[in-house]
Amino acid sequence: MKPASRASIVVLLITLTVNMIGVGLLMPVLPQLIDDIAGDIAAASIAYGLIVALYSGMQFLFGPLLGALSDRFGRRPIILFSLSGLCLHYLLLAVAPTVAVIAIVRAFGGMMGASVAAASAYIADVTPPERRAQSFGLIGVAFGLGFIIGPVLGGVLGEIGLRVPFWVAAGLCAANIALAWFLLPESLPEENRRAFRWKQANPIGAFMLIGRYGAVVALMIVFAFTQLAERALESTWVLFTDFRFDWGPAEVGISLAVVGFLIAFSEGVLVRILVPRLGEVLMLRIGLVVGGLCMVLLAFSTQAWMAYLAISFYVLGWGVVGPAARAMASRAVGKDEQGVLQGAISSLTTATGIIGPPIAAGLFGWFVGPSAPVEFAGAPYIFGALLFLVSISLMRQGPIRRAIESAT
Repeated sequence: MKPASRASIVVLLITLTVNMIGVGLLMPVLPQLIDDIAGDIAAASIAYGLIVALYSGMQFLFGPLLGALSDRFGRRPIILFSLSGLCLHYLLLAVAPTVAVIAIVRAFGGMMGASVAAASAYIADVTPPERRAQSFGLIGVAFGLGFIIGPVLGGVLGEIGLRVPFWVAAGLCAANIALAWFLLPESLPEENRRAFRWKQANPIGAFMLIGRYGAVVALMIVFAFTQLAERALESTWVLFTDFRFDWGPAEVGISLAVVGFLIAFSEGVLVRILVPRLGEVLMLRIGLVVGGLCMVLLAFSTQAWMAYLAISFYVLGWGVVGPAARAMASRAVGKDEQGVLQGAISSLTTATGIIGPPIAAGLFGWFVGPSAPVEFAGAPYIFGALLFLVSISLMRQGPIRRAIESAT
C-alpha cells in the first residue's frame, strides 16, 4: 500500500470513527426514549423493533443507489452527502415529539446511513486484493472505537436528559463534515468509473449483477441467516438487559463500549493474525460455530457476568469473519463494480434488519408480556442460535462449499 493510500485510509477511518461515535451516542437512549413516550415496555419493544426495521429498510433500498453513484461520481461526494443528511437527522431526532415522528426521521437516517457501501468501496480502491481482509478489518476498528466512546458518552449524557445525546451527535457530525471536506481525497480514478445505470442502482438490479459470481452468491446465502441472528441480538440487547438486569443508560453504555473494544481488537488485531494463518474459509466455519453457541449462552444468562462472557466470545469469534468475507467477495468482481458489490452487501445486511428486529422484538415482547406461557426474555437468542445452525448446515452443502472455497 502506498503512503498516500495509507494517509487516505487514516482520514477515512477517522471519519468513520467520529460517525460511529454519533451512532453510539443514540444506542443507550433511543429505546428508552421510545419507552418513555409509549409508556409500556411491551408496546415500546414492538415499536422499537419496527423502527429499527424501517431504518434498515431505507438502507436496503438506498445502499445500491449510493454504491452505484459512487462508482460513477467517486466516493468522496457520496460520503459528504451522507454525512450532511445524518447531521440533519440527529437535529430532527432531538426535537421529535412522538414515536411516529421518530420513525419518519429514522427512515431518513437510514437513507443517509447507506454510505457505508461507498466507504467500503473506498477501501477496495486503495488496497491491493491480497491485503483487503486486513484493510476491511480497519473499518471494524473504526466502528469499535466509535462504540467504545459513543455508548459510554451517550449513557452519561442520557442521565442528564434522554435528548441531550442527539444534540451532541449532530455537533460531532458537523465536525466530521469539515474533516472530510478538507482532508479526505477522492479514491476512484476517472478511468475506473462506470456509467450510472438505474437498473443496477436498486437492490434487485445489484443482486442480479453480482449473481454472475458464484462465490459472492454463496457467501451471501450463508450470511443472510447469520445477519438475521445478529439483528436479533442488536435489536433486543437494551431491552433484554433492562428487563433481566435492570440496567439503565449508563450500564448499557458501558456494555456497548466493551463490545466496541472487542470489535476493534477482533477486526484490527485478530484478523491480521488468524486469517493469514488459518485462511478465510476456516475462519468462517469457526465463526459460525462460536456465534451459535454464544447465542445459547446469552439466552440463559441469569447474571450480568454471564451476559458479558457470552457477548465477549461472540464478538471475538464472529468479528473476524466479516472482513474476511468482504475480502473474498471483493476479489470476485472488477474494479469498476466495487461500489455495486458493497451496495449489494449493504442491502443484504439491512434486508435482514427489516425482518430480524420485528421478529426478535416481537418474541421478546411476547415472552415478557402477561399472555406468555412462560417468562423467557432470552427467546430472541434461541431464534438466533437456530439461524446460525442453518448457516452451518448450508456451509456443508457441496455447491455452496465449493463456490466459497473457490474465492480464496
